[in-house]
Amino acid sequence: MNGDYVDARREDTPDAGKDGGSGQQPIQVDAKGHSHDFRYSLNYPIIGHCIIINNKNFDHKTGMNQRNGTDVDAGNIMSVFRKLGYIVKVYNDQTVQQIVQVLTAVARDDHSRCASLVCVLLSHGDEGVFFGTDGAVEFKSLTSLFRGDRCLSLVGKPKLFFIQACRGTELDPGVEADSAYGSMRIPVEADFLYAYSTAPGYYSWRNTMTGSWFIQSLCEMMTRYGKELELMQIITRVNHKVALDFESTSNMPGFDAKKQIPCIVSMLTKEMYFTP
Repeated sequence: MNGDYVDARREDTPDAGKDGGSGQQPIQVDAKGHSHDFRYSLNYPIIGHCIIINNKNFDHKTGMNQRNGTDVDAGNIMSVFRKLGYIVKVYNDQTVQQIVQVLTAVARDDHSRCASLVCVLLSHGDEGVFFGTDGAVEFKSLTSLFRGDRCLSLVGKPKLFFIQACRGTELDPGVEADSAYGSMRIPVEADFLYAYSTAPGYYSWRNTMTGSWFIQSLCEMMTRYGKELELMQIITRVNHKVALDFESTSNMPGFDAKKQIPCIVSMLTKEMYFTP
């Protein structure tokens, strides 16, 4: 029988394909027959807001160490995105409740004059969770505030999350390798990008003097290529730099000479450039 189905058990889902529809929408074209633009529009008064959650000091009861070097990350992010035209706000040492309050307020703001949103989260973490100064909060509960059915003024606009936090306790030992050196319905989860500092399950590295490997690399590549390349090209170069240019130096047993690779999860539907 023709139709669309989900990959799930039969008892979990209705008969989604019973109407026999293809589920496909025709490609939108203009009067000259050109397909719609695969590039996010920057034709707005401002490119957007950049929200930075910067957690350095944690309640003693959490057992989490001070994140020395994170202020360097926050300062670099602030500088980079201000130069791209973003309105930057930094929130330091936020509890879980404060993080939720800040992001809820941002999601409720009117972004109709903005082309995008950037949110940078700097803290301790574990797989699926991000830490306030007093405990953990599910990462998805934060990003879901900006879903298309909850934040209408950002529908169809890129929502970019950069997350510097551990995602587990695994260590990457590395491996030796030879190298040559328009009106339509859209999903509520569309137009998000999650750029994690590390792969699922792994530690994320931070230098106490120069900041985290990921944010250092992100800021360098955004500075060099932010007005030239598309976002995924920039992020790929960030991955390249983190993977090849960094290796841990540690006196802790088992923590020396370790590697890291960022992880990008994209639900973007167009190309993201930071200049017209």
